Amino acid sequence: MAGSSLQGGPAALSGKRQQFGSRFLNDPARVFHHNAWDNVEWSEEQAAAAERKVQENSIQRVCQEKQVDYEVNAHKYWNDFYKIHENGFFKDRHWLFTEFPELAPSPEQNYLKDVLLESKKSEGPGLETEQHKCSSDCLGHTTQMPPVEENVTQKFSHLEVCAHEFPGSSATYRILEVGCGVGNTVFPILQTNNDPGLFVYCCDFSSTAIELVQTNADYDPSRCFAFVHDLCDEEQSYPMPWNSLDIIILIFVLSAIVPDKMQKAITRLSRLLRPGGMMLLRDYGRYDMAQLRFKKGQCLSGNFYVRGDGTRVYFFTQDELDTLFTTAGLEKVQNLVDRRLQVNRGKQLTMYRVWIQCKYRKPLLCNTS
Repeated sequence: MAGSSLQGGPAALSGKRQQFGSRFLNDPARVFHHNAWDNVEWSEEQAAAAERKVQENSIQRVCQEKQVDYEVNAHKYWNDFYKIHENGFFKDRHWLFTEFPELAPSPEQNYLKDVLLESKKSEGPGLETEQHKCSSDCLGHTTQMPPVEENVTQKFSHLEVCAHEFPGSSATYRILEVGCGVGNTVFPILQTNNDPGLFVYCCDFSSTAIELVQTNADYDPSRCFAFVHDLCDEEQSYPMPWNSLDIIILIFVLSAIVPDKMQKAITRLSRLLRPGGMMLLRDYGRYDMAQLRFKKGQCLSGNFYVRGDGTRVYFFTQDELDTLFTTAGLEKVQNLVDRRLQVNRGKQLTMYRVWIQCKYRKPLLCNTS
């Protein structure tokens, strides 16, 4: 068993607000009284059985020729996926604001924005500017640094405010969702968060998915910018400069790329965050029901599989994700396992889901060069 990857439940939350809901199965006889139970504890026998199942379905690997095809034609498989399912496959994720309150406006966010604005006003035309060496993503912009004041510099001494025009450049709070699909996270954010300073970016590997976002009746170009992007392509530029985002969201997307490319992708994304900015993740955990259901011959590499439609998925441990984020220079705020029991009361079936939720922050005092 993968040790800490399956530790969870109420005790693991250190007395803080219960995540993922608060419906606990204390009496096994009541299992079919509800559709789902939260933070379900696994017995040693159940964990051992899950590990055996994974070992069995991982023995036979996909041949190398096929593995190359799944990588080279990944965009085709995802485009086909969205052409088939379009808007009918996913539901809007209104649980987002319970688990990720950072996506909703808060007094703290407004206070910090007011501090910056007042600082700029008081400095007037003499606001110090410095030209810095830009990456290819930065497009040669000029940065403006907040004035040196004791009550501001502790939080913002390295915060860069880009003068270069880019989509959302006038916004005061910027969110990027990577792997946005058809907008089931983006649109609830835009509908719920009416902050006039909010701007939401969203990108996906699939051009079909982005087309569905852009043609959605709720898509507002004045508040949102959707674009096609390959998370693993180091040569492809982002439309916003480094150090410009407050939040980056990754929901069931990191698991879709080759494990060997994950670290560079996360490190590159971390450079887009402002000091103090946060990366939010929710993804598949080791021994999730979906992993146990794979048949022999669908395994690409350890804990990495291909589905019948050609799309791929990886199943994480907490430690793996912690290493990815901390290696990118981010600090842990949250790293939790959500082990949920879902039931089909009509068929009297039980299904165990394992998801991991993470929040990692870019240090306030960092080297932005």
